[in-house]
Amino acid sequence: MSDPMGQAVYDFYHSGKAEMIIVDSNYTEGEEMDPAIFFRGITEMSAIEVTALDHCRGSVIDVGAGAGCHALELQNRNLRVTAVDKSELSCEVMRERGIREVICSDIFDITAGRYDTILMLMNGTGIAGTLEGLSRLLRHLKILLAPGGQILLDSSDISYLFTEEDGSVWIDLSRENYYGEMIYEMTYENVRSEKFFWLFVDCDTLCETAIRLGFSCTRIADGENGEYLARLLLAR
Repeated sequence: MSDPMGQAVYDFYHSGKAEMIIVDSNYTEGEEMDPAIFFRGITEMSAIEVTALDHCRGSVIDVGAGAGCHALELQNRNLRVTAVDKSELSCEVMRERGIREVICSDIFDITAGRYDTILMLMNGTGIAGTLEGLSRLLRHLKILLAPGGQILLDSSDISYLFTEEDGSVWIDLSRENYYGEMIYEMTYENVRSEKFFWLFVDCDTLCETAIRLGFSCTRIADGENGEYLARLLLAR
């Protein structure tokens, strides 16, 4: 399977430099992602990320861990962290960086273990792909939660992308397919991914979905462009 992001992470870690990852979607094209973003320290992270890390407790599973910047920070705080990513190259880098527990797997293939905190950052809802996928994801995460455990995840309301300066909207936000269900394709050098769905979900929709599935949902931090951090707990 082609893995442009994993290859970029691998190259950056081993050489200190890498070409930009090019991201195309059904709304945009040619956006650049610097692989260095996956190697940030705590002082370079956003306020949402720092808040999420400060709220982590107990045994933590970091889903979609990438190069492990969040897992490393938590490990340095003496928390037990399991870093999960389905990219073999990213997992190799995380092990080389000293992360003690790394699982190379799709989160849906993990059924063992009970965690006090499930952490999903850098648009953690993205792996759900669609709103239907979000329900499937949350149902699955239920079985990984320890009693009293929490899910910390971030996302963005991207409706602002479709709003003109005069307040008019250039797409129908109430259309059948939710506007946050983006179709992505990534390219790094000569490595191109297949097209895949990536979900950005507004907080109200996230909470409606979570509550329907037996969670409580609290918005605990906000960013500058519609980003937010939410905490989900199993309702008693």
